[in-house]
Amino acid sequence: MNELIPSLPAFLLILTRVTSFFVTLPLFSYKTIPATQRLLFGAILAWMMSYSITMPELEINGQYILLVLKEAVVGLSIGIAAFIIMSAIQVAGGLIDFQMGFAIANVIDPQTGAQSPLLGQFLNSLAMLLLLVVNGHHLLLDGIFYSYEFVPITAMWPPFGSPNMAEFIVLTFAKSFAIAFQMAIPVVATLFLVDLALGITARAVPQLNIFVVGFPIKIGVSFLVIVTMSSVFIIVMKKIFEVMIVTMRSLMILLGGG
Repeated sequence: MNELIPSLPAFLLILTRVTSFFVTLPLFSYKTIPATQRLLFGAILAWMMSYSITMPELEINGQYILLVLKEAVVGLSIGIAAFIIMSAIQVAGGLIDFQMGFAIANVIDPQTGAQSPLLGQFLNSLAMLLLLVVNGHHLLLDGIFYSYEFVPITAMWPPFGSPNMAEFIVLTFAKSFAIAFQMAIPVVATLFLVDLALGITARAVPQLNIFVVGFPIKIGVSFLVIVTMSSVFIIVMKKIFEVMIVTMRSLMILLGGG
């Protein structure tokens, strides 16, 4: 057993952080991936990491239980930070759907099990495919591996109550909404001009039922803008991946007391 696993208590700590990381991490946490396969993949990854990380000799006692809880919290926190940044795509889709009139047509996202706007679901699926194409999932796995350089196994509870952590959380949410606004503003601004033109038309031609005419016009204009700005969406998604990796690294530094 010692030949396969250098230190069983330390291996269990690594397994706790890796599996907790997969609970909240985008792409790996989706319900379309069976839980047994995620657990098996996490165990294999933890076993491989046990040969690359300094494995201390630990005893299973009260302090060890605290280390297990700390590992679970660290893994969940890093995954949530990445999830918050990626949720900007869903927020942008919700803003666009609201302006188009699709807000009442939410669908169930099979990946998360929550209600999702139509365009938000489309953009999120496109972002996941792009993440796989650019090997972003490899960077996510690198993140959980290099987290041990900032938060070692034997480190005790990270400083969640520090002012720097509170500022980091606020800035992370601000980044997420700023990116969502950047993605949605071309369509939202165009639809604002369409609403303005329809309002002027309604005043000039009162006999025209503007509600019947305006709805298909807004949908058609929205799709034209989306097709035209598709390359911009791809560029913003790549920027989201960069911000996500930087955010994860910054959180690791804070959790390590830096």
